[in-house]
Amino acid sequence: MKENIIGRELEIEKLENYSSSRKSEFIAIYGRRRVGKTFLVKELFENQFAFRVTGKDNVTTKEQLANFSFALNDQLGIDTDATNWSEAFRLLQKALEKMPNGTKIIFFDELPWFDTYASNFISALEHFWNDWASYRSDIKLIACGSATTWMLNHVINSRGGLHNRITHNILLSPFKLHEVEEYFKSQGFYYERPEIIECYMAMGGVAYYLSLFENNKSVAQNIQQLCFTRGGELSEEFDRLFNSLFKKADNHLAIVTALKNKGKGMTRLDLLDATGLANNGRFSLILKELEQCDFIRSYTPFGKSKKDMMYQLTDPFCLFYFKFMHNKGSFLDNYWVKMQTTAEYESWCGHAFEIVCLHHINEIVKALGIDGSINTPCSWSYRPTAKVMADEETDEDLKHGTQIDLLIDRSDRSISVCEMKYCNGEYEISKAYDTHLAHRLNVFKKVTKTTKALIPTFITPYGLYNNMYARKINRQVIGNDLFLVSHS
Repeated sequence: MKENIIGRELEIEKLENYSSSRKSEFIAIYGRRRVGKTFLVKELFENQFAFRVTGKDNVTTKEQLANFSFALNDQLGIDTDATNWSEAFRLLQKALEKMPNGTKIIFFDELPWFDTYASNFISALEHFWNDWASYRSDIKLIACGSATTWMLNHVINSRGGLHNRITHNILLSPFKLHEVEEYFKSQGFYYERPEIIECYMAMGGVAYYLSLFENNKSVAQNIQQLCFTRGGELSEEFDRLFNSLFKKADNHLAIVTALKNKGKGMTRLDLLDATGLANNGRFSLILKELEQCDFIRSYTPFGKSKKDMMYQLTDPFCLFYFKFMHNKGSFLDNYWVKMQTTAEYESWCGHAFEIVCLHHINEIVKALGIDGSINTPCSWSYRPTAKVMADEETDEDLKHGTQIDLLIDRSDRSISVCEMKYCNGEYEISKAYDTHLAHRLNVFKKVTKTTKALIPTFITPYGLYNNMYARKINRQVIGNDLFLVSHS
């Protein structure tokens, strides 16, 4: 039932259009584990499936075929024990041919799990689609899978029999803040927006993680129970996460681990050096897979070329895991609640809030009223060379390095220079910070030689404390603005 689905308006519109088209469709839906792929399809097409089956994890071909045969028997009344995939698909085809005219939705959930060693599953699926289904106009084959490497290699970017046969693919991403808020409300939670931001900082927008929260506990109590209690349902999630998504996940993990302490990211060459991996197409593919699953983002720093591309770890749960869960020995009572009074927690909050902002660039752009222009989010840093430091005639400002975490380079000849600051109340700009900001803008103008107007912009949960320095700031974005509904 569509009314049970939170958000996903764009994906729902696409799936409804595809399912009502006048030709057969092969639709591949992929995305990270636990993001809600199965839920979306089942709720949207409830009671409309001609046939649906879910692959079983880590079982033999014989068991997969038995599972498929059971579904044929249970749903279509075919009493069979198919001994190979060609026979299984032929039986499905015969059953579908006997059905009345009209759309026939077939749903293969966890498609990669069917492809066991030497099973010939893919060739049988290819034959089913290429030799029969694609010639009809009534077959809507929907395939889901979390194993991103497999989905990309064998289905979406297949070089074999499914090459260019997928009619549509949909990458399902985690929720945005407004969808998290909608979900919690639907489940009887009474969290205020600052608590929802706090939740997003640790869990991101992964639907399954949110479903584990209990509405009689605070965000901190839920995190304690899920992550820092023996047997907590997310205490082992990180290890399962990568192995479920990627075949031979060691290289993906190596990249993510290298990025964990590099807040602003690393270049490709830095990553190669840190991981010891080979500089080849496989490395490029791993980066692409990590980005498509919303673990990392790539961006070109202001004034740089594509060869200076940076890769940054932006998955909230991974960052949270590395900061607080990785290599943690024993489980402690109220660990997470106690942690919130420490400098370590305060430091994490600052970076975690920046990551939340990066996941909501479109919402920030909308709040600033610049969504009508072309906007490029990036960062910028400057480190003076030894020659510059030694030159007595060099401008004193240029002898001090600086960085800007978020710039929004706009097509209206302006640049929003964003300061992202986490605070439990209004953020107060001090005289020292005002001086620091002025230095930063001055260095940026001199080094980049930009002629664009620089617009200082603060992004904070509660806004700025109204003092003489705050009144110099052109624009503000507050926590509520991050909940705006904005389609990328």
